[in-house]
Amino acid sequence: MTSASGTWSADKIELGHDEGIAAGPVRAAGSLAGATRRRSWLSRHARALTVALLLVVVLSPFLWLVQLAFRPAADIFDDSLLFTPTLDGFISLLQGNFPKSFGNSLLVSTLSTGFSLLIGVPAAYALTRWNFKGRDRIALWILVTRMAPPIAFTIPFFLAYQYLGLQDTVIGLAIVYLTFNLAIVIWLMQTFFEAVPATLEEAAWIDGCGIWQAFWRVSLPLTAPGLAATAVLCFIFSWNDFFYALILTRTNAITAPVAIVNFLQYEGWEWTKIAASGTLVMFPVVVFTVLVRKYLVRGLTAGGVKD
Repeated sequence: MTSASGTWSADKIELGHDEGIAAGPVRAAGSLAGATRRRSWLSRHARALTVALLLVVVLSPFLWLVQLAFRPAADIFDDSLLFTPTLDGFISLLQGNFPKSFGNSLLVSTLSTGFSLLIGVPAAYALTRWNFKGRDRIALWILVTRMAPPIAFTIPFFLAYQYLGLQDTVIGLAIVYLTFNLAIVIWLMQTFFEAVPATLEEAAWIDGCGIWQAFWRVSLPLTAPGLAATAVLCFIFSWNDFFYALILTRTNAITAPVAIVNFLQYEGWEWTKIAASGTLVMFPVVVFTVLVRKYLVRGLTAGGVKD
């Protein structure tokens, strides 16, 4: 009995020793397979992780502004991210004059962008397709108007608007924005029209189209990505302008960027209103950009690769 028990114990010990020897390679193989799977997952999702990290870095100021807009005024300087959201900042804005200023910004930016495209796109097409004396000089003069600082035109505009009765008006401000948006439209759209083969328009002429019919039916649809990119840039430049709006408006045509400054008072800064108004000011640009994002990316990257 004792020998049998001893024999069984020796076999048991020997078997356990063999299992221990075999378990080492199995665990090593499992660890190696797990590391391989992790590397494979990281290689497949490296681009997504990189984009997510960049988005967090780029959007962190805007996300911080948004959370400040919903934070109670008493906790505005609290470092904790846990708080009870409130709409008091937005409600106080709606009860004041900010909605009118917001509407002025939207109207001025839309009018300026529309008029800039209406005038600048045909002008860019003419500079691209028509050969006439002084064409290059005209294009250069148009660009020079964009190089001068805004302060150089402020006093002439101020005096002229006082005489014409355009001071503190939406139309007057839209005309000012038209002057610097027009150069952007002409120079950007001229590049996009140059990328359209002239043979396509010649084929349209053979089919019976006139010059402007070929422009409307052939060239303009082919430059739609560039048109969208140009429209977004014009809208953003008009929407974000502060200097001209501060000098040329008083009460009736005051825009949102100027209205935000009114929350910086001697008695104190109304941080909740500033954050809420800043969030609302960002909203139209974000929506407009998202709606035309497909054309915007194509337009901004057009001409990057030569055939």
